Amino acid sequence: MSKLSRIAVIGLGYVGLPLSVALAEHHSVIGFAIDAERIDQLRRGHDRTDEISPERLGGAGIEWSSESGAMRGAEYFIVTVPTPVDDQNIPDLSAILAASRTVGAELQPGAIVIYESTVWPGLTEEECAPELERASGLKCGQDFHLGYSPERINPGDKEHTLRTIIKIVAGDTPEIAARIAALYGAINGGNIYVAPDIRTAEAAKVIENAQRDINIAFVNEVAQICHKLGLSSAEVLQAAGTKWNFLNFTPGLVGGHCIGVDPYYLAHRAEQAGHRPEVILAGRQINDSMGEFVASHIAEQMPASGGRVLVLGLTFKKNVPDLRNSLVADIVRLLKAAGHIVDVHDPLADTAIAKTLYGINLLPDIAGPERYDCVAGAVAHDSYSDMTAEQIAGLLREDGLLADIAGMWRTLELPARLRRWQL
Repeated sequence: MSKLSRIAVIGLGYVGLPLSVALAEHHSVIGFAIDAERIDQLRRGHDRTDEISPERLGGAGIEWSSESGAMRGAEYFIVTVPTPVDDQNIPDLSAILAASRTVGAELQPGAIVIYESTVWPGLTEEECAPELERASGLKCGQDFHLGYSPERINPGDKEHTLRTIIKIVAGDTPEIAARIAALYGAINGGNIYVAPDIRTAEAAKVIENAQRDINIAFVNEVAQICHKLGLSSAEVLQAAGTKWNFLNFTPGLVGGHCIGVDPYYLAHRAEQAGHRPEVILAGRQINDSMGEFVASHIAEQMPASGGRVLVLGLTFKKNVPDLRNSLVADIVRLLKAAGHIVDVHDPLADTAIAKTLYGINLLPDIAGPERYDCVAGAVAHDSYSDMTAEQIAGLLREDGLLADIAGMWRTLELPARLRRWQL
């Protein structure tokens, strides 16, 4: 492929931004987002997701724009916008269809449109392609072509990156698939798996996170059973883990924009095809209920009402600032509904976003004079995991409760005056 190939990346979040920077080492890249503030931040070398350093951003040579006309003339369009669900857990296609219309308006004959957003099998060709055709006046498969290469970005993971993971690719013809393989192969040493068609690649992606969701749901249910039986789920899983083929999953809160969402896309498509996906939906039900399970167990060990709780961590995952679909917010809401006073601290979360999404005012720090009836460790950020028993004890009143939701303080020896609860 020529260094002069012009590539437009649509959506500059956890997926699109690292991809833009990697592609810019080999090609001319235009990074497009409808959020003008995001574009301004990137131009100033600031990535609010903390995935790309200011040095890499500044040296990437990418043209950032919130004006769709800047993409005109691109040979490749790569769509990386979110595919969430609504309040009823029904797939919300508004972003991906809007992005398709935006791309279609700038599409020129000969271009290839590649989708990375997680979708159900068939959506790219059945939903996105018609939007591209209507907006462009061009014919898919004749005037322009389609591809799919599912994203596998794991926010905060410095080991499994674009350069090291296997990239699945597919195209609407073998020739297009080969061109897409060359495009991505240049940034990961040719570590490419070519799927036989777009629907297969879509299905492969959507089951990846569904599989993980189901495995976590199993150990979450195990944890619930262990609590009923007066057992430590951590000790039970540690013992079971000595078997060579035991899968190593731990109980916890499943949020974010992938694992907590993608199974609903597969379930939605399965039901359209006349199949009721019992296991997938059961896993989702268990994981979605974990906030309620945790909050109820904390409340049981608190005063009937009026207790003070400090929740440490609000993001959906440790060491990342992403607040989307955080089950910690469910815990906060339920404890407040039970009549308790709840303070929340998170050193990585954006205070404005926390307020907008969940109505939560984040504490600027936790070094104040207040002592709490309960400290709940919800997210294992390094700054929390590194806390000493003395630091934690300093936050709790006599006979206070340490609720180690994230399992980060299991080995700490606490003063005898304190109580401990672990998921």
